[in-house]
Amino acid sequence: MVSRKITLGTLNISPRGKQFIDDVVANNRLSSGLYTKSFESRFSHLHGNRHGIFCNSGTSALQIALAALKEVHNYQDGDEVLVPATTFIATSNIVIQNGLKPVFVDVDPQTFNMDPQEMLAAITPRTRCVIPVHLFGLPANMVAIGPLAREKGLQIIEDSCETMFAGQYGRIVGYYGDFSCFSTYVAHLIVGGVGGLALTDDNELAEIARSLMAHGRDSIYTNIDQDDSNDEELRRQMIERRYRFERVGYSYRATELEAAIALSELERASDNIRTRRTNAALLTKLISHISELQLPFIPPGYTHSFMMYPMVLKYGDRDDLLMHLERNGIETRYLFPLLSQPIYQKLFPGEAEKFPVAQHLAKQGFFIGMHQGLTSDDMLYISDVMGAYFEG
Repeated sequence: MVSRKITLGTLNISPRGKQFIDDVVANNRLSSGLYTKSFESRFSHLHGNRHGIFCNSGTSALQIALAALKEVHNYQDGDEVLVPATTFIATSNIVIQNGLKPVFVDVDPQTFNMDPQEMLAAITPRTRCVIPVHLFGLPANMVAIGPLAREKGLQIIEDSCETMFAGQYGRIVGYYGDFSCFSTYVAHLIVGGVGGLALTDDNELAEIARSLMAHGRDSIYTNIDQDDSNDEELRRQMIERRYRFERVGYSYRATELEAAIALSELERASDNIRTRRTNAALLTKLISHISELQLPFIPPGYTHSFMMYPMVLKYGDRDDLLMHLERNGIETRYLFPLLSQPIYQKLFPGEAEKFPVAQHLAKQGFFIGMHQGLTSDDMLYISDVMGAYFEG
């Protein structure tokens, strides 16, 4: 039995978090309230946006973001949305669920993020939107992708579910998108239990996204506090409109409990990100001599939040290595095989072979945890376990 366990994520609710939870319970307020508003406001401000919509998952945030863009820009069913060929399946699922067609784009072999030149080559007259993904804590090349998308008249959704508080050349993730979407699910950079945020600077998009999150309800009443007014005209409008639905929406609301936990985690996010970066730098130093491994790459001018620590086995049997790690208590995951998933082989037969970099990552890539609950001793342990495999 292995005594040490290197997990993918951690949560240790702080005294402040427990205080917030107690306050929510004492106030008998589980629907969206002051904690939700505070979290939305603080998080969106830190990522350079005016509006933050807190919902029940990062996937839901992506879903309502794309649905809002489809409505405002009049996308037609079957129009195309560019997505990377290496990403978590939710990125492309939400395209299908919005009646649109995902068009896959190969990724950069060093960063694992969308390759701007491959993106440019994939644009057709039916392309409407691009969803670059900031994988594992590293921003995609938005300096290139952003101008290319704007030049072609495309909207941008930044799938930043795995990346917070990182950027390139001084511009933080979330800067370039019509929407940017984040996750507060377990094992992510800020944990609320479940949860996600859709950020935007656009008033109309924000209003539609809130409506979509709440069954498509009239925007006059997407929060129960909105009818707490002594204005007679507003009361009259509330009576007429608060049970009116303007679009086919979803039930994607989160609760005050998730917002309270996430808000408390936001308050210590800087320290946690610093620990992740310190851990990652130490592990990279310790295992950089292992020539069989491709380690995380941070381009000049970029910062990395290290939600996870991705690697690629350049040659050899990846699954044999992962079995060795798992036997020694180091939890692993494949590096996002997307087009080889059973459902995608059915929906997109023969597509995987068109994206050689993504296919190589699917076959040889993997990642391990790199969270603030780990220590320098854990990094030494991972290094020793790796060394025993490659050098033993």
